[in-house]
Amino acid sequence: MPDSVLPILRALESGLQDPSVRRSRDRLSALLHPTFREFGRSGAVYSRAQVIERLLDEPIARTVHARDFAALELAPSLVLLTYRSCHVTADGRLEGHANRSSIWRREASGWQMVFHQGTPTEPFSHDAAERER
Repeated sequence: MPDSVLPILRALESGLQDPSVRRSRDRLSALLHPTFREFGRSGAVYSRAQVIERLLDEPIARTVHARDFAALELAPSLVLLTYRSCHVTADGRLEGHANRSSIWRREASGWQMVFHQGTPTEPFSHDAAERER
């Protein structure tokens, strides 16, 4: 299952960086499971309601570069998605590098994220990021 579901979950995960998704309570509610929790890059823990409100109030969505996606089936209809990400500044610099992990559960209504964690990491090179685009 991970090979067949990786493109789907990668698209859903990447879609969460899209300003139109980040500003849609309905879309966020559909993607984030009612029991959702996040361990942020900062170490803070967020509930589903807190994440939705934070995203709806976000002044400007940052451009995110994500790479090295991998999926691991944990149980039927439960997948761990891992990847690396960083923010791309207006002048093209990469900052805020992190290892990311999300647990996605397939429900009757579709895939929903039940957990997300971001862990700060050393920067990866811009050249490597460019090669993967």
